[in-house]
Amino acid sequence: MSEDGTPVTLYIYDLSKGLAPAISPFLIGEVVEGIWHTSIVIYGKEHFFGSDGISICDPGGTVLGEPQRTVDLGVTYIPRAVFDDYLEGLRSSTFKGDQYKLLKHNCNNFSNELSQFLVGQKIPQYILDLPEHILAKLSGSGFGQQLNGILSNLSASIQPTNGRREDSPDYVQLTSAIEEASGEIFSEVSRYREEQSRMSEPVEVIPSAENGGNHVTSQEVDDLEAEERREREERKKMRDPPVVFRDLLDIRVEFDALVGLIDGKLSPEEMQSLEELHQYMLEDEGSWALGDSFLTFIDRLLHDKTLSEEVAIKTLNVLACAALKDDVILLLHQDRKEHILMNYANEVDRLPLEQQKGLALFMCNLFENISSSEWMLYISEWQLGTTQISNIRVTTKVAVNSLLSDNADLKDRGSAIVHNLACKEVKTVVFDDVAVELTMAILQFFNSSPPEEHLFRCMKALTRFCQISSQDVPQLIQMIGPNPSTFKGKSERIDNCIAEISKKLR
Repeated sequence: MSEDGTPVTLYIYDLSKGLAPAISPFLIGEVVEGIWHTSIVIYGKEHFFGSDGISICDPGGTVLGEPQRTVDLGVTYIPRAVFDDYLEGLRSSTFKGDQYKLLKHNCNNFSNELSQFLVGQKIPQYILDLPEHILAKLSGSGFGQQLNGILSNLSASIQPTNGRREDSPDYVQLTSAIEEASGEIFSEVSRYREEQSRMSEPVEVIPSAENGGNHVTSQEVDDLEAEERREREERKKMRDPPVVFRDLLDIRVEFDALVGLIDGKLSPEEMQSLEELHQYMLEDEGSWALGDSFLTFIDRLLHDKTLSEEVAIKTLNVLACAALKDDVILLLHQDRKEHILMNYANEVDRLPLEQQKGLALFMCNLFENISSSEWMLYISEWQLGTTQISNIRVTTKVAVNSLLSDNADLKDRGSAIVHNLACKEVKTVVFDDVAVELTMAILQFFNSSPPEEHLFRCMKALTRFCQISSQDVPQLIQMIGPNPSTFKGKSERIDNCIAEISKKLR
């Protein structure tokens, strides 16, 4: 410990992985920013409390990866030996593993205990108040009890990793649990929205503390949704903007063309799904309007060989427009069991050119919203034929296939997907092997004399991949080439990227 003391830092993680702002208005009648898990970093180690008791690892070394935010709590002058003795006392008394309770005696209580011991102050009050607040709101609710169980399972999965996070069984378990929870929660929200849409008068739907325990009206629900949208916009402003194609298509033109192609060829159930699509895309209804059979309808439009090939193209164009809507995640989570969209995308290299272009546009536009972009990076695997695939593998495959195409439109969209993958606001979601695969595609792409815009997107991605995979990616650049310095002078922004990459090269 120096004369200036030892810094004490609070690491803050969101167990909901960004879901909390979207679902909390429908569950408890107000926006909750996150479901917080915290730890204390001191003496070069991260300390946290869970169902296994007190754990210690390198900073950011749990299956949660990097924290969503950090808070400098101050400095401590307590000797490390004294701290270690104190920690052992907690380990054998108030913070045994069997005493862990998600909402009453959890990681945040432990962080608060350490903070008061080390620097004489509490951690932020909003973190300490949240569990009790949620418990009070959800008490007596069947779905609230279900959510409690989901979060308990997530919390129990938080363990230090030994090596890369993506290789850790705990990481896979945690990510799979989050994905499953996402689907369950969004399905519940979707059902709730559908019920609300069918009620013409204000009704009692959600408990609200603001009205003394009564129920909020439909107008108050609208206000909550507006606040939720504002929260999402604030998060968007803080991230690296994705490259998407907002004005490339006219949804009304694309939808009318699709209707003309399939008119008279649909069953009554499929006609209902077409009407649902009309409500969602042209009448600006929420994605709750899409029924349980909607994706089966989409599956037929994409695969039925008795229909014109143009049907699949127009379907993909409509989906590309839908990808820009802020609630498209509800549609994506409907597909968590059948994987209709990703199974189709996995065949990208076998599709006709125009379908490849439509698919790449759809996947690129999914980066518009944080929740849908994270969906594309899920690692949970399923069996397709003799192959194990996952969302992240398929997303990477589409990106590489598009980037290395001979078609200018596909190259444009492929460079955008690669850029968006690299610039995700949670950098650790792009794993080493993905970074390496995309790097190899980028280096091959560089040999095609790309235009400045495409070159910049890929050079920016390469800069990020050098950070994510600090050994493998620089070695690949040196072994395979071309050296990024070859492109010096193309533009100032490209030169800035080259300078950053050069720092990583030996």
